[in-house]
Amino acid sequence: MSKIGQQIIKIPAGVTVAIENNIAKITGPKGSLEVKLPTELEISNEQNEISIKLKKDSKFGRSLWGTIRMLIANSIKGVTEGWKKQLELVGTGYRSEVQGNKLVLTVGYSHPVIIEAPEGITFKVEKSVINVDGIDKQVVGQISANIRASRPPEPYKGKGVKYVGEYIRRKAGKAAKAAA
Repeated sequence: MSKIGQQIIKIPAGVTVAIENNIAKITGPKGSLEVKLPTELEISNEQNEISIKLKKDSKFGRSLWGTIRMLIANSIKGVTEGWKKQLELVGTGYRSEVQGNKLVLTVGYSHPVIIEAPEGITFKVEKSVINVDGIDKQVVGQISANIRASRPPEPYKGKGVKYVGEYIRRKAGKAAKAAA
């Protein structure tokens, strides 16, 4: 039994949720998102609360129950507050700058790495911290992962692109190994 799927989602003021043809349209002050709903679930929208129930008990329906509930809840949070990820550049000479809707990274290659922002995503750069903002949690997370993948942090000196607050496990180098 899904404990997450049973929870009721409260709709804040200024947000509208319309359910038509197995698609939930969520509209708020920052924009609108759509969540495709499976036919195994029954979604009811009453008195600014959304509840999700199984139409019939099946393993596939139970596996989607909590997932769909969280997708709807994340969309509601996205259209009201938005989602944000922060990445940090660690390394001598590593730089980043925003040119229009593109992020240009200079991270030790012979060429700059250019990452284009999809619709709804904005980049901000402050010193060595890159902020990725948007209303769709999945897109913000994927773009952040793409930025990190341009130069993942290496385990010896920790140089590269990492999330703010991410812990990088360090390895001992050859000199430290020989001395032990």
